Amino acid sequence: MLPAVNHRPPFNITRASHVVLNVADLAKSRAFYVDIVGLVVTEEADNICYLRGLSEACHHSLVLVQSSAASTCKRIGFRVFLEEDLDLAYQFFKAEGLPAEWVDVAHQGRTLHVSDPFGTKIELCAQMETRPRLHLERDKYKGAHAQRIDHYQIFAPNAYESCAFYSRLGFRNSEYLSHGEKLIGAFMYRKGTCLDLAIIENDGPCLHHFAYIVPESHDIFTGCDLAGIYGYAHEVERGPGRHGPGGMLFVYLRDPDGHRVELCDGHYQTIDIEIEPVRWDAASLSTNVRWGLPAPSRWYFEASRFEGAELIETPNKPKPQTLESYVQKLSEKN
Repeated sequence: MLPAVNHRPPFNITRASHVVLNVADLAKSRAFYVDIVGLVVTEEADNICYLRGLSEACHHSLVLVQSSAASTCKRIGFRVFLEEDLDLAYQFFKAEGLPAEWVDVAHQGRTLHVSDPFGTKIELCAQMETRPRLHLERDKYKGAHAQRIDHYQIFAPNAYESCAFYSRLGFRNSEYLSHGEKLIGAFMYRKGTCLDLAIIENDGPCLHHFAYIVPESHDIFTGCDLAGIYGYAHEVERGPGRHGPGGMLFVYLRDPDGHRVELCDGHYQTIDIEIEPVRWDAASLSTNVRWGLPAPSRWYFEASRFEGAELIETPNKPKPQTLESYVQKLSEKN
């Protein structure tokens, strides 16, 4: 069912690191991520803003870029362990016939721009400037007190092939979603918790969401309350709820440009090699939430396209139970 994992990959990715988003109104987006999500501004200029979580020492985990290509994602970032891993990554992508280009990126060391086989835009770096952690400076807390970036979820037109590619790079599966023998979703990781990259089969490449860990479960509700206060009540898209896979409490919010951010309260550990991935049946409601209603249709099908990437349609689009179909069935019964 799952592709084999290369436990000695060609280069060493360590974790999800940062995401770069295009936005239409930098001030508006900045306010959303500071006042509601609770990130802190590390640095800003006329058309760019660097933010990080309260417990993050690295310069940024979210970069907002004012652009005419608003609502698109420039890149998702991963850290590699050593500088030499960047050179190995360059050699790997070139040998695969995939894009690989050295670029200058502020506040990072050497940076490599690459794309996976479906066109997902990725940024690799081994270093980043550091700043003091602020997790003990309670007077600076705002919003939902986001602590650190945790993972991304992407759409790929073929979940199995995408999972196979990242398995070659050393990503392991904590859980996976299947319908019969067909792989629909893979929940993959490099750090010692269950998720750095989730892959769902759908038209792609697209960024479905990126996620931040919050320190307390009540911070998720605080984020919802503040979304309502600041005019984003209808952008509390899914939750609060508890995931079937993983068991984390969560909520999904949409920012001013429609980018989706998840707030969640942490994961279990997956360090040990003997731990087997957990299979989830796509036909089971428990894959949605442990309790509560299904997600609305837009949660399943809307996502941020990657800037400059061609959208590839999948012939086997998922047909999940949505909030709309659930309500329709209830009305038909009555």
